[in-house]
Order: sequence, then structure tokens, then C-alpha cells
Amino acid sequence: MSYLYISMTILLTVYGQIIVKWKVMEAGAMPEPIMDKLIFLFSILLNPWMLSVIPATLIAGLCWMAAMTKLDLSHAYPFVGLTFVLVAACSAVFFHEPISLVKVSGLSLIVAGIIVSSQG
Repeated sequence: MSYLYISMTILLTVYGQIIVKWKVMEAGAMPEPIMDKLIFLFSILLNPWMLSVIPATLIAGLCWMAAMTKLDLSHAYPFVGLTFVLVAACSAVFFHEPISLVKVSGLSLIVAGIIVSSQG
């Protein structure tokens, strides 16, 4: 069950990152004047999709706490590195962001690190 909690933490974190990027891209460029920046950011925040990130983040935190009741932090925390891999993959799929050989190499090292660290 602990690994389900970790998985939920990861998926909800990735969800939040993708929604934020989507809605910020949709809103366009941030204006220069400070008051316009605040109004701009507040208007994005009030979007229902953006508001959905708040409970997703809260639930992710609760799932993490539940996982911590059963697992050592040093064992569980490396799995959070999967967020980097999943965000990169989702960014490529949803936002057509490039994935270079260097990026793939780095993400592969993250996965290898997770595999190695989960053994001990």
C-alpha cells in the first residue's frame, strides 16, 4: 500500500506541474507593470483547472505522509525523482517540448539512481 501512496504522490505532483504549464501558456505573456503582473497571476489562479491543483497538492501531501508511516525516507524519497521523468515525458507529449539525447541521458541516470537506491 505504501508504494500506492508514493505513486499517488508522484502522479498528483506531475498533474499539478502540467496544469500550471498549460494554463500559464494559455494566458500568454506576463505584463511588465507590477500591478498588471499581480492581476495577471491572480486571474490565472482563479481558473478552475488551476484551482484543482490546490487539492491535488494537498492530497499528494497526505499520500506522502501515509507512505512515511511504513517506509524509510531514504528508501521512499528517491522515487520522487520519477516526477522529473514523467514531467519531461508529458511536456513532450502535451507541449511538444523537445527531448534531446542529453535530456534522455539525464533522465536515464535518474531512473538508474532510483533502481539502485531502492535496492538497499
